[in-house]
Amino acid sequence: MRVIAGIARNRKLNTLDGEDVRPTIERTKEAIFSAIQFEIEGTDVLDLFAGSGQLGIEAVSRGARSATFVDSSKQSIEVVRKNVASVGFDSRSKIVNAQAETFVKTAAGKYHIAFLDPPYSRGILQSILPEVEKIMAPGGIIVCEHPYGEEMPESVGRFENRRDYKYGKVAVTIYRD
Repeated sequence: MRVIAGIARNRKLNTLDGEDVRPTIERTKEAIFSAIQFEIEGTDVLDLFAGSGQLGIEAVSRGARSATFVDSSKQSIEVVRKNVASVGFDSRSKIVNAQAETFVKTAAGKYHIAFLDPPYSRGILQSILPEVEKIMAPGGIIVCEHPYGEEMPESVGRFENRRDYKYGKVAVTIYRD
């Protein structure tokens, strides 16, 4: 796994081993960032269910002002810390070890872009999207990665499903304000 573009281009990132970890494959990550590439510069990004932190790191590498990484796993948070440090983004990163639901209900900031890549097949996206919508800045983007075939709502508050992409067994839904 590596950073695709920007100031940290081609830097290798660590990930956890095991069945519970499912990093975004490079092809999918490249497609996500192609879809939002002109809207990243100067934004504050939320990488919810961060895992290795690769989506938030990619955003900062491409010009995001800051990234907040949230994961409930202490092991994932350690990997995020190592990855953020290895690319030199410590000063532009906030790393939070918390349940996603708790974080979004208490978050003080507003985010321009949110990446949501929760464990699959648990209905997490559908339940957390309304809470994420509340912490998004005007004109924001919510990017959801989920199994292909999982039913996603057409709208979430002021956000509309603007595009669905399919990459093998994975789908990406992009909501825009």
